[in-house]
Amino acid sequence: MGGESTTRTAPRSGGTSRGPVGSRTGQRVSGLAVALGLVLFLAGFGWAAVIYRPYTVPTSSMTPTIDPGDRVLAQNVDGSEVRRGDVVVFRDSTWADNAPVVKRVVGVGGDKVSCCTNGKLTVNGKQIEEPYLPKGSLAEITDFPTVTVPKGRLFLLGDERQGSLDSTAHLTDAASGTVSRDAVTARVDAVIWPMEGMLKRPTGFEALGSLSEPGPFRTIGVLIVVGGALVLVGAAYGPVAKRMGGRARARTEPSGAR
Repeated sequence: MGGESTTRTAPRSGGTSRGPVGSRTGQRVSGLAVALGLVLFLAGFGWAAVIYRPYTVPTSSMTPTIDPGDRVLAQNVDGSEVRRGDVVVFRDSTWADNAPVVKRVVGVGGDKVSCCTNGKLTVNGKQIEEPYLPKGSLAEITDFPTVTVPKGRLFLLGDERQGSLDSTAHLTDAASGTVSRDAVTARVDAVIWPMEGMLKRPTGFEALGSLSEPGPFRTIGVLIVVGGALVLVGAAYGPVAKRMGGRARARTEPSGAR
């Protein structure tokens, strides 16, 4: 029988090229990740721009809490929101020619502030624990007589008590070194350069009343970090998927004829 020979040929491609499995879904997800990341990233910076102001502290009066040259973020607040222990930014023409000054509030209207009892600041008869002071500095604090803080005013000290031009340097003024609450423009929340983070809570004042609630610095930081990560991951999907797809195709292509 005259048999007919047949030749088998490899099936031809249908003319369409497919990317990696699930690439369309992946591209959509990566696009959403980038969009969401941008929203979170910009929302974090926008939120910070609305409620915070940056300041550079030029002196050592707040050492070691804030060193000279440190960059801080201060939350815009009304003077009525200030509590004992807060580190605030204020302006008073009798202090520094109306330039912004950074000090710690140790007394509010009606308080009796004095120093020192056993080397410690005393407010309303209570000795205040101040772990934020430079180590070994307690015995060096200059004594000052009891000051009764007038209503609506604040008594402020630097954390570096020996070198700080604070309320103790203005005791002979008509207001006994105190500053009006209305002079306060912001409350320092964090040191951002170098990145030392939020200031520690001044727990030594808790027995005298409530402390201020910390600002949203950490929440803003999370928004910015998560947003940035989503943008990077989403943007990286395309190149990574393309590379992985190329490797997968190379493994599945038929080898040459023997």
